[in-house]
Amino acid sequence: MNLVEKVRATAKSQPGKTAYHFTGKDTSYAEFDQSVALFASALQDLGVNKGDHVALLLGNTPHFLISLYATMRLGATAIPVNPIYSPDEISYILQDSDAKAVVALEQLLPLVEAASVQLPAIEHYIVCETTGETSEKVNALSDAAKAKTHLFTHVLRSGQPDMEPVAVDENETAIILYTSGTTGRPKGAMLTHKNLYSNASDVGEYLGFSSEDRIIATLPVFHVFALTVVVNAPLVKGATIVLMPRFSPAEVFKAVKEQQATIFAGVPTMYNFMVQYPEATREDFSSIRLAISGGASLPVALLENFEEKFQVKVSEGYGLSEASPVTCFNPLDRERVPGSIGTSILNVKNKVVDELGDEVPVGQVGELIVQGDNVMKGYYKMPEESAAALRDGWLYTGDLARKDEDGYFYIVDRKKDLIIVGGYNVYPREVEEVLFTHRDLVEAAVLGVPDPDFGEEVLAYVVAKEGADVTEQQLIEFCEKRLAKYKVPKHIEFLDELPKNTTGKILRRSLKDFVKS
Repeated sequence: MNLVEKVRATAKSQPGKTAYHFTGKDTSYAEFDQSVALFASALQDLGVNKGDHVALLLGNTPHFLISLYATMRLGATAIPVNPIYSPDEISYILQDSDAKAVVALEQLLPLVEAASVQLPAIEHYIVCETTGETSEKVNALSDAAKAKTHLFTHVLRSGQPDMEPVAVDENETAIILYTSGTTGRPKGAMLTHKNLYSNASDVGEYLGFSSEDRIIATLPVFHVFALTVVVNAPLVKGATIVLMPRFSPAEVFKAVKEQQATIFAGVPTMYNFMVQYPEATREDFSSIRLAISGGASLPVALLENFEEKFQVKVSEGYGLSEASPVTCFNPLDRERVPGSIGTSILNVKNKVVDELGDEVPVGQVGELIVQGDNVMKGYYKMPEESAAALRDGWLYTGDLARKDEDGYFYIVDRKKDLIIVGGYNVYPREVEEVLFTHRDLVEAAVLGVPDPDFGEEVLAYVVAKEGADVTEQQLIEFCEKRLAKYKVPKHIEFLDELPKNTTGKILRRSLKDFVKS
C-alpha cells in the first residue's frame, strides 16, 4: 500500500466522501482521484515518465494536492518548493533536483521566462491560473518560454480519467524535500513511498485520526510538517482536509466554526497570533478536539495561555524532513507533559546518545537519533552528507535532547545553536522560555555572539506588546531572578517582529546576519 493506492481505495469505497474543502467548494474522494488520474495521464503525454522529477512551486490550493498525487501516481518524483523563495534559491533547487517539469503559480511567470534560458533541461512549465489574465501573461512570454508553457486547466482536460497508477517499489523515491539550508546550500532529503505512507499512517493512528475528522490545513502544505500531518495522514484515514490559502487568526476561527473542524495543526507563531487575537473566545474553537504543534519548540507559557483561553489541549511533537518528518508526539491516552515533545510514535525509535553514539543515562543531554521506516534513504547526490547523517541504521538529527524516566523526550536545542559562555553550556531555548513568561513580551529569540573574555555572550531579540513600556534593563533584571548569571542576556534588542520562514520558524541565521551588519 502507498498513498496513491490508499486514496484510490477510499474513492472506490466512499466515492462521495469529501476529500477536501477549499474556498466554499467540497471535492469528493472520487473527484479528487479522477483529477489525479487526469493530470498524471497528461504529464505522461508531455513526456514525463517514471523516475523523472517534477517540481511543485505551489501554495495551499487544490493544484498542489492534485499535482503531488499525480506525480506519485506516475511513478515520478515530486519536488515541493517554497514558492516565495528568492529566484536564486528556486533556481538552485530546480537545477540541483534535475527537474524535468515544473508546476508553478501564475505569479512565478517571470521566473519561467528566466529559467527557460538558464535551465534548458526543464522541458515543461505548467502554470496554475489564479486570475483571468493568465493566458495573456503566457502569450507575453518570449517564444522560447512560451513553447514550454502550458495552462494547468488545459493540461488537466487533456488527460485520460482511467489511467492506472504506474507500479512502484516501496523503496523508490516519491518526494525530494529540500531542507531550509540553515548551513550552506539546501540538501534534498529523498523520501520513499514507504517513508511517506508509514509516517502518515502511524501519525494518524497515534493521534487518533478518523474518517469523521475535519482537519484545518493552514500550514504551508509544501512543508514536511503540513505534508504529513494535515495532508497525507488525513487522506490515509479518509478524513476531510479544510484547505486554507494562508494563515490568518480571523480566517482560522471562521473556518473552524463554519466547517465544524475537529483538528487544528500549527506552529508556535500561529498559536501566539491566535491567543493574542482580541476578539477570539472559547466558542471560536469549541468544535476542535485536538490541537497539534510542531515545526519549532512551543514555549510552555504560550501553551498554557492558549489552553486556558480556548480550553483545548495542545499536543506538541517533533520531526525533521529526513524522518518524513514525525518521530515523537505527546500521547493522547496518558498524561501530556508541557515542554516535552512526547514519546516515540508507533514504529519509530528515538534515542539520546553521546559523541560516540552510546546511549546516555536518563536525564542527561545528548544528540537525538532516530530509527524507523520513516527515515530517508539519503540526500540527493550527496553521498558524504548522507553517510554523516545515517550511521549504523540510525538518523543523527543534530538536535540536543534528554529523556525522562517515563520515556518523554525534551528538545534542549539545536546542536549548532548551543552557546558556550566561559566553558558553561547555555541553551537558547531555556533563556527564551524565561523571556516568554514576561507579561510585556510577544516573542523572543536568543543566540550567542563572540565575546573576547568568555568566548561567547548571550544576546536576546524581543518583540514587545503594543503599548508596553518595558526597558532592556528591566528585562535583564527579570532574567537575573530566574537564571544563573552566565545564562542572563548581556544585551537585549527590541524589534518590531522577528524574521521567520513561511512555517513560522524563527530564522536565527537572519538574526546573526543582523548582528554582523
